[in-house]
Amino acid sequence: MWLGPEEVLLAGALWVTERANPFFLLQRRRGHGKGGGLTGLLVGTLDVVLDSSARVAPYRILHQTQDSQVYWAVACGSSRKEITKHWEWLENNLLQTLSIFDNEEDITTFVKGKIHGIIAEENKNEQPQGEEDPGKFKEAELKMRKQFGMPEVEKLVNYYSCSYWKGRVPRQGWLYLTVNHLCFYSFLLGKEVTLVIQWVDVTQLEKNATLLFPECIKVSTRDNELYFSMFLNINETFKLMEQLANIAMRQLLDNESFLQDKSLPKPRKPLKNISALKRDLDARAKNECYRATFRLPKDECLDGHTDCTLWTPFNKMHIPGQMFVSNNYICFASKAEEACHLIIPLREVTIVEKADSSSVLPSPLSISTRSKMTFFFANLKDRDFLVQRISDFLQRTPSKKPCSSDREWKWNLADPGCKEAPELPSSSPLAVSPTAALSNRPVNFCAGEVPTASQGLLKLFRRNSEELLGPKGAKEKMKEESWNIHFFEYGRGMCMYRTAKTRELVQKGIPENLRGELWLLFSGAWNEMVTHPGYYADLVEKSMGKYNLATEEIERDLHRSMPEHPAFQNELGIAALRRVLTAYAFRNPTIGYCQAMNIVTSVLLLYCNEEEAFWLLVALCERMLPDYYNTRVVGALVDQGIFEELTREYLPQLAEKMQDLGVISTISLSWFLTLFLSVMPFESAVVIVDCFFYEGIKFILQVSLAILDANMEKLLQCSDEGEAMTILGRYLDNVVNRQSVSPPIPHLHALLTSGDDPPLEIDIFELIKTSYEKFSNLKADDIEQMRFKQRLKVIQSLEDTAKKSVVRAVSSDIGFSIEELEELYVVFKAKYLMSCYWGNNRAAAARRDQSLPYLEQYRIDMEQFKDLFISLTPWSCGAHTPVLAGRLFRLLDENRDSLINFKEFVTGMSGMYHGDLTEKLKVLYKLHLPPALNPEETESALEATSYFTEDVTTEAPLSAAQVSPFVSELDFCLHCESQETQEDKGRRNENGPEKEEKGTSPQDYRYYLRIWAKEKESKKETIKDLPKMSQEQFIELCKTLYNMFSEDPVEQELYHAIATVASLLLRIGEVGKKFSNRPTRKSEDCKANNTQDPVSEEESPTSEQSQNSAVEQQRQTDCEDKTCTDTQPEKTQQENQTLGDGSGEGQSSPLQLLSDDETKDDMSMSSYSMVSTGSLQCEDIADDTVLVGCEGSSSAARYGSTIDTDWSISFEQILASMLTETALVNYFEKKVNILQKIKDQKKVERQFSSSSDYELSSVSG
Repeated sequence: MWLGPEEVLLAGALWVTERANPFFLLQRRRGHGKGGGLTGLLVGTLDVVLDSSARVAPYRILHQTQDSQVYWAVACGSSRKEITKHWEWLENNLLQTLSIFDNEEDITTFVKGKIHGIIAEENKNEQPQGEEDPGKFKEAELKMRKQFGMPEVEKLVNYYSCSYWKGRVPRQGWLYLTVNHLCFYSFLLGKEVTLVIQWVDVTQLEKNATLLFPECIKVSTRDNELYFSMFLNINETFKLMEQLANIAMRQLLDNESFLQDKSLPKPRKPLKNISALKRDLDARAKNECYRATFRLPKDECLDGHTDCTLWTPFNKMHIPGQMFVSNNYICFASKAEEACHLIIPLREVTIVEKADSSSVLPSPLSISTRSKMTFFFANLKDRDFLVQRISDFLQRTPSKKPCSSDREWKWNLADPGCKEAPELPSSSPLAVSPTAALSNRPVNFCAGEVPTASQGLLKLFRRNSEELLGPKGAKEKMKEESWNIHFFEYGRGMCMYRTAKTRELVQKGIPENLRGELWLLFSGAWNEMVTHPGYYADLVEKSMGKYNLATEEIERDLHRSMPEHPAFQNELGIAALRRVLTAYAFRNPTIGYCQAMNIVTSVLLLYCNEEEAFWLLVALCERMLPDYYNTRVVGALVDQGIFEELTREYLPQLAEKMQDLGVISTISLSWFLTLFLSVMPFESAVVIVDCFFYEGIKFILQVSLAILDANMEKLLQCSDEGEAMTILGRYLDNVVNRQSVSPPIPHLHALLTSGDDPPLEIDIFELIKTSYEKFSNLKADDIEQMRFKQRLKVIQSLEDTAKKSVVRAVSSDIGFSIEELEELYVVFKAKYLMSCYWGNNRAAAARRDQSLPYLEQYRIDMEQFKDLFISLTPWSCGAHTPVLAGRLFRLLDENRDSLINFKEFVTGMSGMYHGDLTEKLKVLYKLHLPPALNPEETESALEATSYFTEDVTTEAPLSAAQVSPFVSELDFCLHCESQETQEDKGRRNENGPEKEEKGTSPQDYRYYLRIWAKEKESKKETIKDLPKMSQEQFIELCKTLYNMFSEDPVEQELYHAIATVASLLLRIGEVGKKFSNRPTRKSEDCKANNTQDPVSEEESPTSEQSQNSAVEQQRQTDCEDKTCTDTQPEKTQQENQTLGDGSGEGQSSPLQLLSDDETKDDMSMSSYSMVSTGSLQCEDIADDTVLVGCEGSSSAARYGSTIDTDWSISFEQILASMLTETALVNYFEKKVNILQKIKDQKKVERQFSSSSDYELSSVSG
């Protein structure tokens, strides 16, 4: 590329001059390319270790003048081709002009101006997509692409200096982290190390320190383990590697490919060597952490954060922490954990003002909200900028009332102390008593066939309980009063101060009247509900009357959802549950519906109205329990892995026993998926849900550990899994909530597991207290870190399971071994994944449907198939190989959707690798018939096809069971027509008695059983089932065979053999045409043919001697080998007589001597001269001569206006002729090791080049 002229003082140091003229020098870097000796090795090593090669390209052009000692670098290049192009431009455009100047300074000024002009012109034409990347980073990216053979779409994220441990020897080099690959390159004193690993292949990432590897990163794949150490900033590197591996896992899990965020704000200060992509990934990591900490919607993006203090009125203190500002929220998190968290939605903000600074309170900021709360922040570093950003966001915030039609909160009517509580409108659901709601439904529910649950079902179906008046009722009142006092001190609603006091109240159990409100608050569901008014109602309306797999599963599970609760023993509760689950299935088709969602949703509906329950379900499935409810319950498996890891850490003596029993995998899914609702009495489990919405998955894990800890002694004495499950089941059944005011609901699980001994009851609040005392040091950040580690393991394990199930499904029908099929699956999947991130469009990603069976999930298109075919086929045909690949793809693509799955792919490969000569020839034969042979590939393919479909008879076509997957609908038609010949009619008559039996004989059950058995057994396709081949199709077959043999060691022998076979078959076709036409054609047709004969003879004059010579040779072949097995003896005799006449009866033979120009074809490797095999001996055949009957490109000109449509040949005739040539038999029967081909393909997939003399072509995956 052209460089802005830079001054160079020592032009000779470390460089070798290769070309020179009076004004310019072309130089090559020492150590680059061949030779260089010790100096070259040292320079190459220095370039790699010091990263000078990221800045210094291996070639450069310097400008010089005769008397000056100063040189100017004007161009550099990564390859000789690139630098030569620049050199030639300078010689052609500048040399003559420069010779006119007298003054050397003018020459230099002119050259510099010209080069700057070229650079400006190039920059003007370039797209401004990568402008943010600093110059040195761009150079490193170019070097990475060249070094590892990556295409331009592969983006470098960052690169680091480190050592790779090869054995016990560290190799210093550079680690390049791209979006899809981890790459490493090292060059030390002539020894080169190059590594490329796809992120989707990484099974484990660990940062650890050992005696051998001090503070290193270990990268594990299925095949090996790699160690990298000596990083300048190992934490930053490891964090980035984790992030990139996580993106790859997300791609495997749900097809989410990486798309760079182009809308990132530009940095206020230019950042050195940090790419826009690295900034994007850093921003993503911060956004995810921000959203998880404050339970914000998935589309919320952090704008910035700053240190500050917050005045907390409840304890009269300034708490140090950080303020976070995003598009719709201002949040605060104290540095001391649990001291204070605060979330202020901008939709609630009324005033933002700067207060007067003082020594006590520097740079204060006051924010007021609609609920009359005011928050004071101080010690803000850049207050003016912050206020400007907040005001910008406020202007974009839609000015609407928080919730006009709905209630703001389920305020407690008897709440004298809460100043912020608004008056409850008379239309509020809470203003109507539950009894009135039941007796007068039209008042309280939306009009429609099924009433809508406009409030929690528990309020409607609460039976008059004496508990409300007893000590339990008094305890409940005290809880409510405690919360009211808390609301008065800490605020109520989204802007509430969340402190350790809040958590203590949650642990003691949320009062039933406040449960729905606080669940919405703590989960963040309230934010999404308020910002999406009417969304749920629209979804319900759209999903009404729609049916799919998800709705069927929902209907099946509706009556299994808490059937013991009165709320779900009637249509009101069932209809509400149906609407919520169906609406979510339509919102998120990726998840749709999963078992356990019904149990959780039914509990949500007890305390919330439908819309609130829907948004709680959204928060649960998409944020709090990610990937839990997809088809493979990946999230639950990930947290199960975390649970096993925590068991080993906290309960080491029990961990091994649990592992042996295999209990954890069984219990964790039922505990985690339903949040204990399915295994604990309802009154107790709902307290677990209270704490879960406040604490997240951390609480579920610590309670699970507490349950194992409480049962440790019994579990250690268990002998099998069943006994352990019984112990845990009984324990959970007897976890009671003595404070519950609701009447106890019979727990079905408890009835099944009750033993003889009186149960020992466990108080739920004691269990929660114990879990906090023993396991409260679990941190949310640590759990997220563990989730990443386990996600790698789980997803790769699922991928391995998928591979095994696919291989098992196809292995019975395919000739490959299990090992070969597994390797082919890896290659096939890799090709699909490359199309996802290197394809020009995202269509590839859209092709993968997670709901499909594993076999159908990965499918490739024709271009990808061609790449695989070219690298794996045993039939290499040079430039003709892509054509053959396209034909095989069309043959395999039975449903014509332009995509093939793995089974279709290996079926095609197996046809070329396995079976005898007959089977392989059968595949090759089919590749030259429709649908494999595209009509556009030959001039007269449609005419050739129309011959076969001319006289369709009324006979029924073959059933699909009789034909292999290779045969298309068109093949059925061709097959039926081919039976109309005389010989096939005779063959068909052999089956006559059976057909007569079906038509005339009395029917009995045995006949139908025989028919059924025949249909059931997959009838193998025989060679007689194949349709005949037209002359033009045969020409294409010959062309393929010539290309196939072009690079074989016994090339000449094969050419001679195929020429012999081709000429023999052409003559057989000629004779067969006349013989088969006589019984079927009328005399008028014969006359018409005869009238054309003279024209044909005139148009194609040929040597009669060569014709006779060919006949003689054919006679000898017939007598000696007797290869035409499908013709009767009298037919052969008649054929010989006909050829012996030599009188030109019928159309002339297509064996003619033609010039090179006439036979040129762009499909062939080169043009060949055509000669008759009969007129030459073996020693007369020249190296550039190919023996063939005719070429498709000029056939129409040679044989009148159209190709010979009456000519045809059968597969049996081709097979019999091929068997006469040992060279051909040996070629098709030789074994080829596909594992070696796959190994070579993986090497070729990434072309590594340490020499820039090798020009990398565009890598297409």
